[in-house]
Amino acid sequence: MDMHEASAVFEPATGGAGPSLTGASGGVALGAVRERAVRFRLRGRDLILWLALGWLALVCGLAVGAELLPLADQNHISLLARRAQPSPAHLLGTDALGRDILSRLIFGARASLTVGIGSTALGVAVGACLGMLAGYRRGWLEVATIGAMDVLLAFPPLVLALAISAYLGRSVLNLTLTLALLIVPSAARVARAATLSISQRDFVMAAHAAGASHLRILRREVLPNAAAPLLVFFLLTVAVIIVVEGALSFLGLGVPPPLPSWGTMIADGKDSLDLAPHIAFIPAIVMFLTVLSLNLAGDRLQVLSGRRKA
Repeated sequence: MDMHEASAVFEPATGGAGPSLTGASGGVALGAVRERAVRFRLRGRDLILWLALGWLALVCGLAVGAELLPLADQNHISLLARRAQPSPAHLLGTDALGRDILSRLIFGARASLTVGIGSTALGVAVGACLGMLAGYRRGWLEVATIGAMDVLLAFPPLVLALAISAYLGRSVLNLTLTLALLIVPSAARVARAATLSISQRDFVMAAHAAGASHLRILRREVLPNAAAPLLVFFLLTVAVIIVVEGALSFLGLGVPPPLPSWGTMIADGKDSLDLAPHIAFIPAIVMFLTVLSLNLAGDRLQVLSGRRKA
């Protein structure tokens, strides 16, 4: 038996027409498998994104239309129904004072989202203006702006929020302004970094050569291109601020009573964990799902904006 016959014996039979993994058709098959796997992962991510957006839409819709829903009075106290388990009369049960948890949860979403979205929008607006001016004009304005932002970032944010809230008093407006102040330095840094890269682009140079004013360039050229990272920062920061508001309310320096919020509901239920853990767990789970949805939406938006740049 010569070498050719030996190789023929040990060569696996493919039937003459079957594809081989080492051939060109095998490479095509592996490529198709990889492509299907990538598509499956992308569909899974898109499904998670749509679930997150659906949850956020549900929470925001319930918060906006709370008065239109057939809900019990969120502040009605019933000592005969204290710590009641979920039932047809109270779908999510009652708290330690007999107040309906579902009603307080929906009206509490209004307070938590108002503080989270309002403070983040205000902080991002102020920080974006400062950061864009610093990154566009450079010079002493950039040094002064970044120096002031570094001073604010040097303070521990939660300690600073506690101090300001204790000094100004408990109200939704004071809490919103306090948290907005904490957001400004980070928003300014994000806007400055985006502006530094955008200001060197060809379309900005062309606008300069065409005689456009600095304000027009910032409004028409820089801001639209810096909107994507600022929107990602906005979504992620709203999630953080909702947690911070919950922590402040849990410590007694957040939303004032009798207005409910998720943090105050968790604080009200901490003394009933052994008897009725649902009082604290239900608002905690709702807060967790909302924060998780915001993070997922922000991460997905960041990936999509990165692909567009590429």
